[in-house]
Amino acid sequence: MNQYLQQFQEKCDKINNLFNRDLATVKTGRAKPSLVENLKVNVYQSWMEVRELASISAPDAQTIVITPWDKTILKDLVRGIAESDLKLNPNVSGEIIRINIPALTEETRKDLVKLINQKAESHRAMVRAERSRFKKDIEDQKGATDISEDDIKNDLLQLQKITDKSVENIDNAIKEKEEEIMKV
Repeated sequence: MNQYLQQFQEKCDKINNLFNRDLATVKTGRAKPSLVENLKVNVYQSWMEVRELASISAPDAQTIVITPWDKTILKDLVRGIAESDLKLNPNVSGEIIRINIPALTEETRKDLVKLINQKAESHRAMVRAERSRFKKDIEDQKGATDISEDDIKNDLLQLQKITDKSVENIDNAIKEKEEEIMKV
């Protein structure tokens, strides 16, 4: 595999990983630690992720429990979670934070499916933009003494195969998430 294809594969892997992390933050009506673990909160005069500050668990399908390692940041964690885009309502119970995840309505489920499909399309567009960039780089090799027309043609075929696989990974992830969201 030439350097362009290897670099393109790495870019596609990064885009797919970013998409999977992005999907993990979408509420499905079930409590999951991944819903809040990457959430950034302002503590110690800097922004840190919740997973760096506390243990996170989901003892049942409707509750997330966050236990901060440093009890002095409890209020900062609560404020950060409450002010996030996740629209969660954290409750303090002693030295732990409990977050109840409400069941989703049918309308909310449909809205979430639309949202994840929009996210999927933006990530597919990122893959296509990278493909275009690398395709140009590969085609610019025409006329070089050490690269044949067949090599360029084969590289372009491989480029398309990597693109197709990356888009397929996004489509599979979206299908799984849709099923999870629509499951009552």
